[in-house]
Order: sequence, then C-alpha cells, then structure tokens
Amino acid sequence: MRLKPRSLAGRLVLSMSVLLGLFWTIGVALSIHVMREEFDEVFDSALQETAERLAPLVVDDYFRRSDDTGPSEVSALNPGKRDEYLTYQVRDAAGQVVLHSHNNGAEPYPAPLRPGFWSGEDLRIYTIATVSDTVFIQVADSLAHRREATLESAFTLLVPILLLLPLGMVATRLVVMRATRPVNKLRDAISTRDGSNLEPIAPGSLPTEIATITSSVNRLLGRLKHALHAERDLAANSAHELRTPIAGALAQMEILSGQLTRAEDKARADQVLTALRRLSVILEKLLQLSRAEAGIGLSQTPTDLVSLVGLLVEGFQRSHMATAVNVELAPGVSTLPRTVDPDAFAIVVNNLLENARRYGMPDRPITVSIAADGCIVIANAVEGPIDPDADVYRARFKRGQTTERGSGLGLTIVDKLMEQMKGTMTLRVVETPGADKRFECALSFPPHDPR
Repeated sequence: MRLKPRSLAGRLVLSMSVLLGLFWTIGVALSIHVMREEFDEVFDSALQETAERLAPLVVDDYFRRSDDTGPSEVSALNPGKRDEYLTYQVRDAAGQVVLHSHNNGAEPYPAPLRPGFWSGEDLRIYTIATVSDTVFIQVADSLAHRREATLESAFTLLVPILLLLPLGMVATRLVVMRATRPVNKLRDAISTRDGSNLEPIAPGSLPTEIATITSSVNRLLGRLKHALHAERDLAANSAHELRTPIAGALAQMEILSGQLTRAEDKARADQVLTALRRLSVILEKLLQLSRAEAGIGLSQTPTDLVSLVGLLVEGFQRSHMATAVNVELAPGVSTLPRTVDPDAFAIVVNNLLENARRYGMPDRPITVSIAADGCIVIANAVEGPIDPDADVYRARFKRGQTTERGSGLGLTIVDKLMEQMKGTMTLRVVETPGADKRFECALSFPPHDPR
C-alpha cells in the first residue's frame, strides 16, 4: 500500500511537537532526580533535628517513668490529627523498647543501635545514643511519604505539558503554515506550467531562501518555450514547404504513370504514387499536430457543434462516396453551443472519421451520435484482434494489428486538440452480439457559460 506523502508543514509540526515533548520529558526526569535528592536532604535534616530536639525531653520523661515494668506509650496531644509521618522509640542497651510514640507499636525498629541514619524498605531512621550509650532514641520517617511527595511534584511538572503541548502544536502549525505560505504559492504557480502555459512566474515577496528558485524556473521556462517554438516552427515550416514540391511530384507521377505502357513500369509508378500519397498524408498530419501544439482549441465566441458536425459529415461523404455515415441526434437536441475553435473541431472530427473509415468494416456505417448532455460519440464496427485497453492508441505511431496504412498520429492530434479545447476524449471497445466489436470515441466539452 502506497502511503500518502505528508506536507512539509505537517512534518515540521510533528517533528517539533515530538522534540518538544521529548525535551520536556527529559527535563522533568532530570528535575525529579534532583528533586528527590533535595527532598532526601530536607527530610533527613528534619529527621535529625527532630531527634536532637526530642532527645532531652524523651530522656527526662524516661527517667520519670523508670518504675514502669513495660514499654510506655506517649499519648497524643491531638488524637484526631492525621498525617503523622514521624514516629520514635526509646530503647535500652539491650534493644528493648522502653518508650514509644502513640502512632507506633512496641515492636523494636529493625535499625541497629548505632548512631546515624539507616534506611529500610519502608522507613528512614535516625538514631541518637544518650546517657553513655545506655539509652538510644530512634526517630523514623515513612519512605512512602517521601515517594508521595516526589510523585506529586512530578505530576505538577507533567501537567503543564499535557495542557500546553496541544496548544503548542496548534501555535506551531499556525507559525509553520504562515512561514510556508510563499512555498505553497510557488508550488501552485509551478504546477500550472505545462506545454500550454510557459509564462514566467511572478517573483512576488518570496523569502531569500527560495527567491532564486523563481528566477531559475523562469530561465528554464524561457529556454523550454524557445525550444518548443523552434520544434513546432520546424515541423510546420518543413511540412508546409514540402507540400508544394510533393504535390507537384505527385501530379507529374500521375501523368507519367498514365503514359507508361509496360506493366512492370506502371507497377513501379503506382508504388511511387502510393508512397507520395502516404507522404502527403503524413505532412498534413504534421501540420495538424503543429497547430494542435500551438494551442488553437478555444474561441471567444460559441460555435454550434450540431451544425458543424453536419457540414463535416457532408464534406467527408463527398470525398468518400463508398462510406456511409449516420448522424443520430438525441431527442430534444437541436443545437450544441460550445466555445471551441471551428478549425480545431473540424480537425478532430475529420481525423476520427478518417480513422473509422480506414480501420472499420467497409460494409458497416460509421455512426456519429450527439447525446442530450452534449457528448459526441463517433463509432465504427471493427473485426480482428484489438487491444481491450483502447487508451494505448492515444500514443504517437501506435496502430492496431491491421494492414491498412496510416500515419499513427490521428488520435494523438485529437487528444492534443481536446486538451486545448478543455474537453476530454474517451476511447472504449464495446462487445457486440456478433463476432465483431465496436470502437467508440466519445468527445465531451465543457458547457457554454453565457456570462
């Protein structure tokens, strides 16, 4: 499956959004790492300071309760208060708990009786030794509290990107679209240039990065226009200059052929006449092709194609008496105004009629039908092998499997002129009940706008 190419603006927006999200995530990860270390320092400092301030009070309270036989519990000043993260225990040299806070049990902490910090799976404990290392005070902080503080801080850092990234993508797209607007205008201008439009592109207010593209394209268009004009002029001038001497040679050869008496000489003369006639047809097609490529298709005034088709068919039948042509009009169709050049339309119809006569079945009539939507279809019956993909005959010098002589330019000329007239040519092969087939060429023209 071929993927649809993305636009330059879309690629820039996607790349910048991905990079923005990636850099923000890296920044948040680094911030969380630093924040975790700073939190540990702050919590450890508070834990140590709490233990040092608590030590004199706890020792004094311990000696006042020296008559107790079991571990004592310090009652809470505010029993209903929540979120009490610090707990403490007073232990003797044997490790027994002699005093503990109200939010902690009598089970000794897992930390050893050694002054300093100790970390377990759930607790961070700071130990102080007092009374000649006979009484140990251990203050514990919940590690879950520290992790909760870190996660809340990380979430606070991540929330802005979840809110600002979509806004940043929209803003980035607007900025990129505004920045690439000159590129789009230049692209559209270049895309309209083809064989029928080689006018230079207006420079406009282009950025310096692409300003030179316009001048380079204009120079290329100028050279291409000059080359195409030279090619067309050469073909037209050559064909025009050769018409007269070939016509003279053809006339002289016909006179000479009539004066010959020997059969073999007359046969050779007939071969020369056939070659000269074929060359004359090719020259005529070259002239038509040069006119087609010169852009003669459109006209400022509308032409009635129904009347023009009738005149062209009548003229064709006078030249080819043995060929029958039937003109069929759809009900209600009497006129067909289109803004096309009459000469260009005449070249199109004459080429199609000539092709139908040359390659069609001689005992079947040629049909010219005009539909209610203005589509003109020229059809003829054919026999023998024919390519089911009729569009292959649009190419120059492409001919079917036939012994008939042709230039191979007829449909190419028609296709080019239809393009000049802003119309379309559709070729199709239609199966019929008999052994033969029906070759159709449908011509469609844009409707006439009287405004």
